Amino acid sequence: MRHSFNVDLRGIVDLLGRHLYPSPRAYLRELLQNAVDALSAHRPAAPRITIEPPSATGDGTLRVHDNGIGLTEAQVHELLATIGRSSKRDELGFSRQQFLGQFGIGLLSCFLVADEVEVVTRSVAGGETVRWVGHSGGHYTVETAGPRPEPGTTVTLRARHGSEHWLSDDTVLHLAGHFGSLLPYPVEVGDRLVTEGPPPWRTEHADPRARREELLRYAETALEFRPFDVIDLNVPAAGLTGVAYVLPTPLPASARATHRVYLKRMLLGERVERLLPDWAFFARCVVDATELRPTADREQLYEDDLLAETRDALGEQLRAWLVRLSTTAPARLSRFLAVHHLGVKALAVHDTDMLRLVDRWLPVETGDGEMTLAEFRRRHGRIRYSASVDEFRQFAGVATAQGVGLVNAGYAYDAEILNRLPLLDPDIAVTRLDPAELATHMDPLDPSAETAVQGFLGHARRALDRLGCEPVLRAFEPVTLPALYLEGRAAARHAERHAALESADGAWADMLDGLDEAEPAGPTRPQLILNHNNPLVRRVTTLADPLLARLVVEAMYGHALMQGHHPMRPADTAALNRSFLGLVEWAVHNVEDD
Repeated sequence: MRHSFNVDLRGIVDLLGRHLYPSPRAYLRELLQNAVDALSAHRPAAPRITIEPPSATGDGTLRVHDNGIGLTEAQVHELLATIGRSSKRDELGFSRQQFLGQFGIGLLSCFLVADEVEVVTRSVAGGETVRWVGHSGGHYTVETAGPRPEPGTTVTLRARHGSEHWLSDDTVLHLAGHFGSLLPYPVEVGDRLVTEGPPPWRTEHADPRARREELLRYAETALEFRPFDVIDLNVPAAGLTGVAYVLPTPLPASARATHRVYLKRMLLGERVERLLPDWAFFARCVVDATELRPTADREQLYEDDLLAETRDALGEQLRAWLVRLSTTAPARLSRFLAVHHLGVKALAVHDTDMLRLVDRWLPVETGDGEMTLAEFRRRHGRIRYSASVDEFRQFAGVATAQGVGLVNAGYAYDAEILNRLPLLDPDIAVTRLDPAELATHMDPLDPSAETAVQGFLGHARRALDRLGCEPVLRAFEPVTLPALYLEGRAAARHAERHAALESADGAWADMLDGLDEAEPAGPTRPQLILNHNNPLVRRVTTLADPLLARLVVEAMYGHALMQGHHPMRPADTAALNRSFLGLVEWAVHNVEDD
């Protein structure tokens, strides 16, 4: 046996108020949308929407009038009494794209602020004037009303207890202006006209500079900031026109870019997300569209193929603006990059034109100071980079002193950008710095000095061998740095395999052991590079006491680890403590002897 659902209208209204509409203020937007739809369906010679607030009606009610298409009695039963039906446009014989409403729940939203909704309507198709009264308890009545001088509809609301402020004069005037200021039909609240005419980006100007200045002033009024620049937007497939305003300051890292979006000139929302690609967070848009769809709460845009295509098209227009700026106003581009470099770098990761722009214009941190990547290549030829800020800070001074150019790629997108540079020119050489490589750029000792320090190097090897490190004596700059701890990629891989072998057994251990042959070239142990140019190191190399020499080497090893922000193993910490206490004991003993 077939049965129909029983609908609890109060429960549905509660669902709308708590979960669908973010605020009861949506009721006035829905009434405006219904009125605009009615006018779009009929298009009278003098279309108008009139809102009478309580001060005008004199009985505490709010009335919204339009002289649109109106409804017959049959349409009243069909369209006003069926919850959730979305075929109003088909019933009236027009395509859905001609109307703002999409979900057949506009009138239902009035129950957020009223227990009773009255609709008095007369159709352009003829017939008597009909009065429909809906109650939040779930029932309605339909009757013939007195004559209405012209086709159209009047909706009357009486505020329920506790919702009076939503129907007050000031609130109604504010909401009508907020949602309907750009509507194509005049909207009056009492004796106040709230519509302002066409969107400012559609205003004709003989002087492009005057138009641009007007759009900038609009941003100052509507968005409350003076933009860096304004970019015209146009996506015909979505019926979208508007402007993108380039923000004068960067957004906080936790903030999300939001936009003011109108649908058929009715405000959808001021904080609409996902209109632009994620990388374009430097722009805030104000747009009007005819073909994009709203979500059920009419606060965001519905994610579908058309929105995705629109997002890509808008991203392409912002990208073209950046390319145009690089050729016509490089100084202005530099100012833009100083503020919004992160967005441009994000785009350069997958866009060759933006990659070329970044290469030529965006300064990066190098061992020689800030400069563009193109300038860095002219100075050093190949590009070596550090993948972390700590690594760059540890090696930049040493690398530069040895004539090795180093780029800091420790910030967002930098490493990806550097590794994409060969797409611009296959001859561009880009490699990540192998710390062990720095030793090859340091000067070896002359043969006589090398012979003189062999005894000390023997003591140093015995001290560092149990720590898995190899001492090397080189002459390098800066003179103030006594020692440098270098662990190249080969040493790191060797340590990883060694640890894996120790924890594996059987066939798995045999397989890992076979992988040793594939290790990258370079020292397989970390190196402690002692700087023979440093006066303290030269004095240390003359120590005759083996124990004192080992204590000093262990102290320099621990100091180099801490200077380089390397992790300290238990063995490293023990060696540092041992050297510290040993040197203190040696110093105290020598003082007592004196």
